[in-house]
Amino acid sequence: MNPAVLIASVYVFALAAFLGYQVISRVPPLLHTPLMSATNAISGISLIGSLVLAGAAHYPLGAHILGFVAVTTATINVVGGFGITDRMLKMFGKRKPDAKSAAAKTTAREAAK
Repeated sequence: MNPAVLIASVYVFALAAFLGYQVISRVPPLLHTPLMSATNAISGISLIGSLVLAGAAHYPLGAHILGFVAVTTATINVVGGFGITDRMLKMFGKRKPDAKSAAAKTTAREAAK
């Protein structure tokens, strides 16, 4: 690889990492769930790319191994991310009253009569 291309690639990677950290650290807590859903979509795109790399015939064995690792980790990331997002969204849903609180409310109403 050309040294100029390598230096430019490292520069772009470092800039993207810094910018990503700055953007994520400034997200208010209310937007974390939608942001997680967006990153899950991005992980889905990387999963498709890693499937293409793992299944291509003209790449060397090392690329197939890295493609398999990428497929595995992207799948874990997507499934885990959607599981966590689902759990977070359930926190905002209506809560079902448990038996003790329902019985206490009924007893309090009967006592007030």
